[in-house]
Amino acid sequence: MKALIYVQHLLGTGHVVRAAALARALAARNVETVLVSGNRVPPTVDTSGFRVVELPAARSADEDFSAVVDAGGRPIDDAWKARRLARLLSAFDETAPDIVVTETWPFGRNAFAFEAEPLNEATRQLVPRPVVAVSVRDILVRKNDEKKERRMAERARAAYDLVLVHGDPAFVRFEDSFPLAGEIENLIRYTGYIDTGADTPEPPAGDGADEVIVSCGGGAVGAALLETALAARALSKRASDARWRLLVGTDLDDLVLADLKTRASPTEEGDGIVVERARRDFPGLLKRARLSVSQCGYNTAVDVLAAGCAAVFVPFARGAETEQTQRAEALAARGLAAVVPEAGLTPQHLADAIDATLGLPPVKMTLDRDGARASADLLIEAVNTQRGKTA
Repeated sequence: MKALIYVQHLLGTGHVVRAAALARALAARNVETVLVSGNRVPPTVDTSGFRVVELPAARSADEDFSAVVDAGGRPIDDAWKARRLARLLSAFDETAPDIVVTETWPFGRNAFAFEAEPLNEATRQLVPRPVVAVSVRDILVRKNDEKKERRMAERARAAYDLVLVHGDPAFVRFEDSFPLAGEIENLIRYTGYIDTGADTPEPPAGDGADEVIVSCGGGAVGAALLETALAARALSKRASDARWRLLVGTDLDDLVLADLKTRASPTEEGDGIVVERARRDFPGLLKRARLSVSQCGYNTAVDVLAAGCAAVFVPFARGAETEQTQRAEALAARGLAAVVPEAGLTPQHLADAIDATLGLPPVKMTLDRDGARASADLLIEAVNTQRGKTA
């Protein structure tokens, strides 16, 4: 059995991290898997067991998603789109997959309809037709446009066999962020959350122990949070005695890393404050930590819940982004974290939230986090069922 997974990340790296986890789960079930990525796969992502095909890279021009640009920062044009599409369809033809998974599309990434729609059409031409699924996180970015949401539902009905929602309905339901979920209810399968930290290495002895871990995922939008945290340490009454470890995302410029290291005083660097690149053993650091300070992307939130450590979330909310705020507020409502709105982020506000969080009794929540394995099982079962019907 063969599978092709198509993923495009623009700012944060969560999309490709989840897609890679699904690829590993399929490979573990002896499915020959190809991950086609529309952007550079970060070095922190485990790509063992499957093949990676990188298309000409695309990313967001800025934090407001105002435009899509190529790897050199140039606006994409028709010639670039044609090269991308040809490479994608070539990977599809070479793979001849039994399973095709598109990450997010058709529930987002509309700027990539020029290649996603032809990929959907290619699945219709292959005999036997592959099982076609969309992989989506627990919460979508709201569109505030019923026409756009209706087009998403129509595309799902027309081309897809499964909508794999990587969440737990006991925590949040798909219709909470996609009002037309009822129109595709027969396609929706809740898989549980994809715990991308389940198979990461253990940190070296001592790293993370009783620390404040400040992170911004792998994406390019966390500099302000890291800078604010650096200034908040001295203002905290309950955490200024701890070592603070600032993890700089792989997509943040080296100049940001160097500036943060400079701001951490020489006498504190390595003792009171550690500034370094994001690490694959991040989930293990959280299990030892006194507190996590982070944005509220999908993967980070799952890592924090799995670790059971106290948490302060500063959800990314620029432009029309609503997903992280909705997730953070749902966690705060259950007493699982404190939230500091990005618009009101100051060192003092962050320090106050940290102190308030550390003064509360711990609250645990058990979520289904077996989403990668469950997704692989659902996809393989769908192929076996389909082939049994057509045999």
